[in-house]
Amino acid sequence: MNRTPALARLAVALVCFAGVAVVALVGQDRPAPGEQMVAAADQFLGSLTPELRKKATFDFDDPERTAWFFTPQQDAGKPKRKGVRFEELDEKQKEMALALLRTGTSAGGYDQATTIMSLESILREVEKKGGIVRNPDWYFVSIFGKPAKTGKWGWRIEGHHLSVNFTIDRGQVESPTPFMFGANPATVKAGDRAGLRAIPEVEDRAKELIKSLDDEQKKIAQRDQDFPEIKENTPAAKIGDPEGIPGAKLTEKQRALLMKLLEAYAARMPGEVAAREMKAVKDAGIEKVYFAYSGEAETGKKYTYQIQGPTFVVQFLNVQADGSGNPANHIHSAWRRLPADFGLKEK
Repeated sequence: MNRTPALARLAVALVCFAGVAVVALVGQDRPAPGEQMVAAADQFLGSLTPELRKKATFDFDDPERTAWFFTPQQDAGKPKRKGVRFEELDEKQKEMALALLRTGTSAGGYDQATTIMSLESILREVEKKGGIVRNPDWYFVSIFGKPAKTGKWGWRIEGHHLSVNFTIDRGQVESPTPFMFGANPATVKAGDRAGLRAIPEVEDRAKELIKSLDDEQKKIAQRDQDFPEIKENTPAAKIGDPEGIPGAKLTEKQRALLMKLLEAYAARMPGEVAAREMKAVKDAGIEKVYFAYSGEAETGKKYTYQIQGPTFVVQFLNVQADGSGNPANHIHSAWRRLPADFGLKEK
């Protein structure tokens, strides 16, 4: 009897099994996000001169830790943010700062974050007579406390339309919020990058959900007034009771669309962190998640939406013109923990 085919199949099976085992071991050996952040923050700080290190570091309980902003924050052409800015770093130090950003984002989230930073170059071109400085190197790194696998510490990378904040406790991510991405322009309308969209999913998936609502559901979900601007410089979102239509009044297909929209926000974070955020949503119950919106979710039309559950709130606005004057082409979007961000328990 010819055993060659059988032996070949066995060999293939063993190779496949070995491959799966190697992948599993690699996954097990990969440090947790909090541990990666410790290593990246240490390397970054170690690369700085004493002067720059002093700018970059704060005590963990310094009020600056919760003083986050996504607006330009400048005065008379000079930046007002604290921390060390990319403009002050050499290329190697910038690479280390971006390595820290990588630890706090997924691959897709990192691409979105760096695209957001690059949009400052477009604004600089189209706002030549504007009073606001647009500089893709005006993004700031701040470290709060001592990066370590014991005790608490935190970090932030922030600038116009970007604020990534992490609080770490004993080597584990305690809080990944506030986590804010914005885009101006939301869609690049002209030039070499025409058609580029930095954060498309938070629009496309919301529009799909809104279009799926029937007339009765829209009466519950739609509000007359736009949601207010996202509250920066505060450790809590400071919102009231949930508004709109609860997941309990959505169809199974619509609940799936709602989850896809939430995943667009969580997926900006590292996989392990995103999974924990989404698990909290599911454990609390999708039927307790409320969706509300205002305006018309169409190109060039102003609209806002909010998604609120027991453990989180998502806030989205597209009400401003972009730097070239195109209406409703300027996005603010954020994922925030409830009742508070930064690992705080009270508002």
